[in-house]
Amino acid sequence: MARKISASQLRSKLRQIQNKNRQAVDKYNREVRKVNRKLKQSVDQYNNQVREYNRRVRANQRRIKSELNRLQSRKVSVRYQVITTSAISLNTHYEILNAKEQEFENTHFGNVFLDLSEKENANSLQVSNVLESDSGSEQIIADLSSLSHTEISGDLESISHDLKDRWEGALFSLSPRNPDAARHFCTSAREILVKILDTAAPNDAVKSTFPGCETTDQNVPIRKEKIRYLLKRAGIINNSAVNFVDENVKNVLELIQMLSGGTHEPSGKFSINQLMVIKTRVEDAITYLFSIQEHQI
Repeated sequence: MARKISASQLRSKLRQIQNKNRQAVDKYNREVRKVNRKLKQSVDQYNNQVREYNRRVRANQRRIKSELNRLQSRKVSVRYQVITTSAISLNTHYEILNAKEQEFENTHFGNVFLDLSEKENANSLQVSNVLESDSGSEQIIADLSSLSHTEISGDLESISHDLKDRWEGALFSLSPRNPDAARHFCTSAREILVKILDTAAPNDAVKSTFPGCETTDQNVPIRKEKIRYLLKRAGIINNSAVNFVDENVKNVLELIQMLSGGTHEPSGKFSINQLMVIKTRVEDAITYLFSIQEHQI
């Protein structure tokens, strides 16, 4: 015989059911709010990254336009003709690269690569203008400490302790009062760029990846093949990218060659602003090459 339930017991049971339902709804709502908060944080973080990326890109685009206009509006001296020609050539390679922007958008490093490439192009044009300018640059450098400040020592040490020492020694030599400042600085910079390529893209590894690669008379893969190897390892298989990076290294090496007295013109003294722009050009180029060799898929 079924036991009778009093009205008060029934109300108690109903309250328990209602409480459980309310607790379940509250738990569900808390979980929804938690998910929404995380989603909002992710969206906000993504939007912040996009805004920061766009801000940098806009700044570099303005720099490129401004520096290119300055370069094209002034008479180029014989002394810096090679540097100016190289800067214009690099800008042409960048325009070809930038026209294929969509091919890089599906990967994180593809976007970073385009961002850094744009900065390299702007730096190259700026160097040419600053060297041609009597005043050195409109930018005023506060003190000499800016010439010795660097943030890439750790990156270089991860490749070789010797590279770190060479770079810091190169920065130590920079001074407007040192007539051989650019020469000393550039000698070390050349060795660093070559060492990064040779260490990150060993000859045997390059030839194994690209059996038919172009080599020198000594059967060593040429620089472009080493760059192709590094980009492929980073997930970028694009001839425009290979051509731009190779042209960028060539641009820096030609700058180094000229400043090292490799032409018939003496290197001479440089203003602090000129030295700062030269230092930034080389330092950013090292960072650019390091970022490519560091990224592996």
